[in-house]
Amino acid sequence: MERRKKEHIEICLQEDVTSKGGGTGFQHYRFRHRALPEIDYAAIDTSTNFVGRAIKVPLMISSMTGGTEEAARINIKLAEAAEKRGWAMGLGSLRAAIEQPATAASYQVRTYAPNVPLIANIGAVQLNYGFGIEQCRRAVELSDADALVLHLNGLQEVFQEGGNSNFGGLLRKIEQLCKVAEFPVGVKEVGWGIDGVTARALKEAGVSFIDVAGSGGTSWSQVEKFRSTNNLSKAAAEAFADWGTPTAQCVVEVSEAATDTYLIASGGLVSGVDAAKAIALGANMASFGRALLAPAVHSEAELNQLLERLELELRIAMFGIGAANLQELHRTNRIVQLRAE
Repeated sequence: MERRKKEHIEICLQEDVTSKGGGTGFQHYRFRHRALPEIDYAAIDTSTNFVGRAIKVPLMISSMTGGTEEAARINIKLAEAAEKRGWAMGLGSLRAAIEQPATAASYQVRTYAPNVPLIANIGAVQLNYGFGIEQCRRAVELSDADALVLHLNGLQEVFQEGGNSNFGGLLRKIEQLCKVAEFPVGVKEVGWGIDGVTARALKEAGVSFIDVAGSGGTSWSQVEKFRSTNNLSKAAAEAFADWGTPTAQCVVEVSEAATDTYLIASGGLVSGVDAAKAIALGANMASFGRALLAPAVHSEAELNQLLERLELELRIAMFGIGAANLQELHRTNRIVQLRAE
């Protein structure tokens, strides 16, 4: 497992693993500029709350890594940046820490981020492979997290050599977990998107938040293609390079289908304007993943500069449409869908 985690980091940094499906969909939306915004830029309020903690911006570092020494160094840098900037932070899958306790330290970053939301993470499919409430509790406890997110990565498991691909009956097990867990339980995809029908079912099952993780960013079938030694599997992965529902479409569908469920937009976001568009379309928070990985590896200064730029772009976009706070940005009528040419 440690080798797999290391290879995932290297491939995401070195190879072209971006979805070929035509982008996130945010390029098809544009804000209507307000020449007279009637607000003071300096007074724009981007603060919000998530899983019981106050944060300065509706932005999150997506679940990415853990389980190796290099991952530990990356997670510490990410946690320090999240604390400094007031972002939420997701942790990589803690399955490794549950099965191999010696790796637990790579996820234990609460010391570096004492005040921001930390989200533990386990693959939902593990509920079909022996994991239950005790393992989920352990994941939350050992990381001192505020919530748990279950990730859905069906296609990745199919392409991963030795992957766990029995996704049968998972909805009921997610519902059972939500009923007994003492902490918020959310669900996220990993880059192929959650649609409205699935979101409605998850809401009815009792999940506290949904991260759509749509297409337009990292394609994990492409990642696994680079890891695979099976020529048939490698060739088949190419057919799925454009698979998935674009992030913007996911946000629109889920916000309509799962009203009042906390909604996180991730999947290929690269700018604060992307984040603003996501919130305008119905999300409560925007999350960034691979865009932060290289800066986290290279230098603390580079990472902090990127986070600061993303915040700046979000604030300027809000000013450009006259939104003084997130309530005014959320579902604003100042965003329009461009007509297809």
